[in-house]
Amino acid sequence: MLDSSQRHDVTSLLIEWRQGDAEALERLIPLIYGELRRLARAQMRHEEPGHSLQPTALVHEAYLRLVNVNRLTVESRAHFMAVAARVMRQILVDRARRKHAGKRGGAMTVLSVDGLSPQAAKTDPIDVDVLALHEALDELATQDARLGRIVEMRFFAGLTIEETAEALDVSTATVDREWTLAKAWLYERLFAGTITT
Repeated sequence: MLDSSQRHDVTSLLIEWRQGDAEALERLIPLIYGELRRLARAQMRHEEPGHSLQPTALVHEAYLRLVNVNRLTVESRAHFMAVAARVMRQILVDRARRKHAGKRGGAMTVLSVDGLSPQAAKTDPIDVDVLALHEALDELATQDARLGRIVEMRFFAGLTIEETAEALDVSTATVDREWTLAKAWLYERLFAGTITT
């Protein structure tokens, strides 16, 4: 975790980057590299066994995509981590699409999602097709953009309720309530008609 001085440095560098200083991102990355690696490891733990991408490679690919974005508006460390999570999610989805296209019969790429099922314990994983989850998240974001961002921040970025509330400038109670709603919506969308009683 970053101390208050480092958080101030991160915020200052984000402001400089937002104002067009591309070198600010190069100075920013060493400050948050550990957090990006933690984020990448969290993303990778959802991947099926035997995947070839390593967390370091995911961080580096995300960095290359971020430096090529012109004038990205990022307002805080939590917001930056959410953007990085979105970029990492897109990298994993792109890999799943390539893998899917290369397989005969179109076998799906599976990831494990913890705590999505309202009936299961919070740590019980559910296997979900990466592309189906991506499409469901896009649909959710179309219906309610904030719910989509909450899922990205909580699930993909691993942000806490408090960090998510800070990034979205809403109360923690709102994030907690909408996180529960978003998980229920995703569960219904992904598993409707496949649930046996």
